[in-house]
Amino acid sequence: MKTIGPGHREYIKIMRKISPEDRLRKCFELNELTKGLFMAGLKNRFPDYSDKELKKIYLKRISKCYS
Repeated sequence: MKTIGPGHREYIKIMRKISPEDRLRKCFELNELTKGLFMAGLKNRFPDYSDKELKKIYLKRISKCYS
C-alpha cells in the first residue's frame, strides 16, 4: 500500500476548500501544462520536425493512454 505524505494531505485539504468550478478550472490548467511539457519534450527530441509532424507523434502517443 502506498503511503501518502504530509504534502499530499495538505494538497487535499486545500482542494476541498476550493469550489467545484475552480477545481475543474485547475484541472484544465494542469491538462494544458502537461500537454505543453509533452510537446516541448517532443520538440527537444525531434528538433528538425515540423509542428505538423510533432502533432502527429503527440496524437499517436497520447492515444496509447486510453484503454
